[in-house]
Amino acid sequence: MSKYRWIYTTWPDAAVARRAAETLVSEGLCACANILPGMTSVYRWQGEIETASETVMILKSVAAQCTPLVARLERLHPWETPCVLALDIDEAASSAGFLNWIDQAVGDHG
Repeated sequence: MSKYRWIYTTWPDAAVARRAAETLVSEGLCACANILPGMTSVYRWQGEIETASETVMILKSVAAQCTPLVARLERLHPWETPCVLALDIDEAASSAGFLNWIDQAVGDHG
């Protein structure tokens, strides 16, 4: 497993995602958040096919913070069952400088 995590999550809109992102970064749970509004999702929910506009948020963090990060994200999220997926980052194929920046930024309550 990698030391670094890439967390993919979706939100109802950019404003809600931004408030959550600011909280997560300020609490040192992730180094940064990218907010990408304008996604359309088609999904099955409670037996029905639904379509909704959503905002994607991508977080960069370290494995040691992943459990508290996901727990905090779920408390901040307005949905009953938020999309939260944590993926390992391939360290060998990533920028060493950027990974070092993640190390420095996570946990820095600055």
